[in-house]
Amino acid sequence: MAQLEQVTTSVDTVVSRLRALDASLPAGDGVAVFNRVYLAVTEAVDRRIDTGRFTDAHAATTLDVRFAERYLAAVDAVDDGRRAPACWRPLFQLRRHPGVRPLQFALAGINAHIGHDLALAVVDSCRTLRCEPADLEDEFDRVGDLLVSLEERVREDLMPGPDLLQIADPLTHLLGAWSLERARDATWSAARALWALRELPDVAEEFTERLDAAVGFAGRMLLTPLP
Repeated sequence: MAQLEQVTTSVDTVVSRLRALDASLPAGDGVAVFNRVYLAVTEAVDRRIDTGRFTDAHAATTLDVRFAERYLAAVDAVDDGRRAPACWRPLFQLRRHPGVRPLQFALAGINAHIGHDLALAVVDSCRTLRCEPADLEDEFDRVGDLLVSLEERVREDLMPGPDLLQIADPLTHLLGAWSLERARDATWSAARALWALRELPDVAEEFTERLDAAVGFAGRMLLTPLP
């Protein structure tokens, strides 16, 4: 019988890495804005795992770690002078643009991480755990619910003030075009499709590339510089 692939990285290790990034990046850097959001998510997941809020703690840990590895790999690629996946490129390219507001940086990072990375992390986790996506649906939903609640807090914390409520503010229109709930639903469908295509590697690779490009396009729109 094949040996199960082991998850050698713990959630605590991921949290430490995210905290180190937070300490090393300038506060106004677009990647730093997203990193703070993601650090808060990962810390919350870690607390829920520790307090037994997940039915299967091992599965939840595996999904959380595999999820984080995708973002951290993109950071490492850019630091090493390599190209990040297409979904992450807009954030790294526009991270210091003066016309992009903090809320845009945060949601562009969430878009890349949920729209692309989470689907691949589900597949990675299924391979690690030798299970089907349906076996991870509870963990996926719990993490997704946490992200949705955090998105609401992020919007409140990073909104630029009462002007956002004015219909004339272009940020109102831009952010109204993207929904984490819809992105999460699409991600679950993408993960199931990728798992179904695992015996067709050429088709799976093409599907992954198109997903990456589509999420990157959405991220570019979210990062449209505003007056």
